Amino acid sequence: MIRIAIAEDDPQCFAQLEQYIEDYGRETGRAFQIVHYDNGEDLVERYRPEFDLILLDVEMPYMDGMTAAGYIREKDPEVVIIFVTNLAQYAIQGYSVNALDYILKPVNYFSFSQRLGRALQFVRKKEGACLTVAVKGGAVKLEIDGIFYIERLGRQLMFHTRSGIHASTATLQQVEEALAGKGFARCNKGYLVNLEHVDGVQDGCAMVRGDRLIISRGRRSSFLEALTDWVGGVSS
Repeated sequence: MIRIAIAEDDPQCFAQLEQYIEDYGRETGRAFQIVHYDNGEDLVERYRPEFDLILLDVEMPYMDGMTAAGYIREKDPEVVIIFVTNLAQYAIQGYSVNALDYILKPVNYFSFSQRLGRALQFVRKKEGACLTVAVKGGAVKLEIDGIFYIERLGRQLMFHTRSGIHASTATLQQVEEALAGKGFARCNKGYLVNLEHVDGVQDGCAMVRGDRLIISRGRRSSFLEALTDWVGGVSS
C-alpha cells in the first residue's frame, strides 16, 4: 500500500489528481491510500512521518507549499515530495527542500503517470533503507543503518538510534521479522542488535556505541556466528 498525501486547496484539482492515481493503480495493479489536506498549514499541523509521497500545491492559503515543505523536511527527511504548480520557476526553489519533481498545471494524465512512476521507484529504494514503526499518536520512519539496537522494555520497544531514543508499541518479533537479512541479531531475548554498530565483545557483552549488552548463554553461539559472518562480509 502506497500512502500519498495531497495538499491542494482547489477541489477540482484534487479530484483530478485523485482520479489519476486511481487510474494509475488500475493500470499497474498498485494499491494507494490517499489523504487530502486543504492547505499547507493543516498539512504541517497534522503531519506524521507515515507517507511515502506528498503531492504539494505551491500556492495555497494560510501557508504556501514551499514553506510547508520546509517544516515537513524537519519531521521527515525521507518522504518523496512533488510540487504541483502553475509556474515552472518554483521547480528551482524545490531543490532547497529536496523535492523530487514538479508537475505543471493544468495536469495531464500522461505527464502525471510518468512522474508518479518515477516517484514510486524512489519510494521502493527508500523503503529498503527505512523502517516505519508504530509510536504513540502515529508512526515514525527510522533509517535502518542509524538504528544501533532495539531494547524490549516492559510492553514497549526502545529504538536506540543516531537521532535519539524512540519508544514504539511494536513487538520485538515483528521488528525482527521486518529486519530479517539486514544485519541484525539477538544477543539475548530482550535485545536486537545492529551488527554494523558492534564495536566488539568483552566479558560476555556486546559493546554497542558505548553500551554493554549482555550476551545470554543460549544466544552466544548464534550471535557470535552472525557477527563473524557480518564482519567477514563487510571486509570482503
